[in-house]
Parts: sequence; structure tokens; C-alpha cells
Amino acid sequence: MSSLRRAVIAAAAGTFTAAAPLLAQNGAPVLEGTAAFGDWHDDRPGTRRLIRPQDLPAPDMSQSAGNFVRIVRRTDEQMPIVPNGFEVNLFASGLSGPRLIRTAPNGDLFVAESSAGRVLVLRAGAERSPRMSVFAAKMTGPFGIAFYPPGPNPEWVYVGNTDSVVRFPYRNGDLTARAAAQSIVRHIPVGGHRTRDVAFSPDGKTMYVSVGSSSNVADGMGKLSGAELQSWIANHALGAAWGNETERADVLAFDPQGRNGRVFATGIRNCVGMAVTPADGTLWCSTNERDGLGDNVPTDYITRVRSGGFYGWPWYYIGAHEDPRRAGERPDLKGKITVPDVLLQAHSASLGMTIYDGKQFPPDYRGSIFAAEHGSWNRARRTGYKVVRVIMKNGVPTGEYEDFATGFVISDSEAWGRPVGVAVDKDGALLVSEDASGTIWRVTYTGKAAQAQ
Repeated sequence: MSSLRRAVIAAAAGTFTAAAPLLAQNGAPVLEGTAAFGDWHDDRPGTRRLIRPQDLPAPDMSQSAGNFVRIVRRTDEQMPIVPNGFEVNLFASGLSGPRLIRTAPNGDLFVAESSAGRVLVLRAGAERSPRMSVFAAKMTGPFGIAFYPPGPNPEWVYVGNTDSVVRFPYRNGDLTARAAAQSIVRHIPVGGHRTRDVAFSPDGKTMYVSVGSSSNVADGMGKLSGAELQSWIANHALGAAWGNETERADVLAFDPQGRNGRVFATGIRNCVGMAVTPADGTLWCSTNERDGLGDNVPTDYITRVRSGGFYGWPWYYIGAHEDPRRAGERPDLKGKITVPDVLLQAHSASLGMTIYDGKQFPPDYRGSIFAAEHGSWNRARRTGYKVVRVIMKNGVPTGEYEDFATGFVISDSEAWGRPVGVAVDKDGALLVSEDASGTIWRVTYTGKAAQAQ
């Protein structure tokens, strides 16, 4: 029996602890607690989930699974499934593992092809397929892309390589870089998690750079003596790791020239995607949590990132849940952990994210966060492989999220697509990249009910 059906039965029987079950806008019950864990069989547009820190089961390392997906060739009939009233169309295909995507102010779409070491520009036109140009090549794992200064007329394109941040001079409409790259942040630790996203504060004064951990749970970090630990604590940010994890699992902050570097937030195992709220400058992270503790432990998450905040890694996860592999090492941190805002199904591999600022979608979508879930490997029951929408109320996350684009999984062992990037185009459509079949999809709102899929 699927967790969705179990939730419906539970709601009818009155077995939820709440006075009345939460309902999504489509009238279906919000999946809560263990009913929200589920797997890909339960995924469909509009399915809404709410996972709270107290819902997490105890860790069980004996339950940890290695369940890798087999990628199969996409047929012409296979495409993402989106909510009624929306339409999805293939925007581009034949790409080499498209990863993060960002829309330039003039409407061009910048695409990071990390494995190919290049950044592309796609320009939509009257033709069926967009015009494609190589903006820059011979790079080292490019991922993050940001335009500077923020606003309609940027002068630079910043790119987060796995080992550095570089920038290229730019004017709206450029299809190739005007000059060679300038190194802005020359030395970022390499190894382990390799994606580096880049984002700017709305006033353009702060550049954020996300750097994931070197390992799953600080495996090679080593231990400090009591005196060494006290000295480290006195001279570093709250919860900062050391050794091969120094300035890892962090969000770093610099000025636009790459100077005045500091640690902005710590304990975020792998903040793959970042976004900044234009109105108030709030920074957000889309985060991959650790592996090896069981199917449902811990959850991945999307959260606001506070300056000076510590989010638990490697000693704790999702609040004061202690990782048994680091038990007893840092009791001083237990009451100092920032709990993430939105907890996602464990091992979903949350990657790129964007804040919807378009006008094409219905009003309740404005200000929502869309995030790409690349899909699990460390879970017996497959999760992720979809795009989700984080539910907001007055600019604040409610903790709920809902499936927006599904259909990338074919069976328990096979999938044709793995979403990575999301971006809003100049017309307010949502663009989604996936790196398994090398495609980018465009989701528009038509208001027309779709036929049964």
C-alpha cells in the first residue's frame, strides 16, 4: 500500500494526532510524519508533504542501502509530468550533462556543463531549438553562475569552478566571453563535494560561495586535544570544522573582488544550490545531508541561512540529533544548532533552486521556491528525481513542500532523467535541466486542464 493511500486512510480514520488533517490546495491530505517519507511511487504533481524534526526515526546504519539507478534512453513519449493547467515542452536536447542554469537579464539562458568544463548560452528564437553558443570553455568543473552587479545591466559573469571563482567581462547579449577569465577567489579546497555555487546580495556588496564537505561525515578530519579544541573554538566560527574539512561544509562570503573573505555559515554539509530573496536579501541553501544512517535519516533540506548560523554537520543533524559516528565529541554545540526550515525526503539530493519572481504562473506561486531533486542512491526505496515547490506564507516557509514536476523515474531500478537546475525565464516560464538525458524543459502556465497522463 502506498504512503499516499495510507495517509488517506489515516485521515478518514482520524488517526493523525492533529485535530484535523492538513489539506493541500487540491483538497488532498498533506502527507505528514512517516506517511511523508514514501518513495517515487507516491510522487505526483500537487502531492504535498510536511516533515518535522521529531518525525525522524533513530539512525540505523545496518539499514543503509546502496541502490544506484540505471539510466535508460528517453523515448519521445517520456517527459516530465506537471500540474493541471501547466504545459511542459522540450526546450533543448543533446547537451552534455547540463547542470546549473541561470537566466541572464536579457533572457539568455546560461548553462553549466560541468563535466565538459564549459558554460553555454542558449537563446530562444523563432526556431524550434534555441541558438547555442559556447560562452567559455576549458574550465574546471564549472557550476555556479551569477551576474554582477545585480540588476538589468550586469558587467560581469561570475562562475564557480570546483577550485576557484572566476569572472568574465559581460554585456547583455554576449554569446561568447569578451576576454579571458579573471581569478577572483583563487584557492577553494578541492576533493569530495565539488559543486560551487555563487550568488550576490541585492546591494551587490557580498558574494556568497557554497563549498561542500570533503567527506560524508568528516571522515578524515582527525581529533583535537582539549587545549587544541579550545583554541580552535576561540579563533573560528561556531561549529567550524578543521583539518581536511577547513572552510568546507560552509557558505563563504567575500566582496565582489574576492577580498575580505569570511565564513558566513557553518555545518551545511553540501549546499549545492543557493538563491537570494530580492526584497530583503535572505540567503537560501538547497542541501544534501549525510549518508549511511538509514533510509529516512537524515532528511535533506532547504533553508534560510543565517549569518553566523551553525547547521549541525558533522556532529549533529536536523537540530540536536547526534550522529552516532561522532557521538560525544562536541556536547558544547548541542544547543546552538539552527534547525533548517523545510525538511525533504531523505537522500533526495536537493540541487539547484530558484525563487519564482515571474508573473506567468498563478499568484500563489509568486515568491515560491522551486528546487531540483537529483534522486537517491542511499535508500532502498527511491526518492527524489523530481522538481518540488516550497510553500511560502507572507515570505516565510511553512515547512510544507509539494511535487511540481515528476515522471523522471520509469521503474524501481530505472530513470531517464535526473533534475539539476531550475530557472525562471524572461516570460515567467520555469526551465528545468536534467543531466541524465541531457535535456532542458520549459514549463508554462496555460490554465487549461491537462488530459489524463
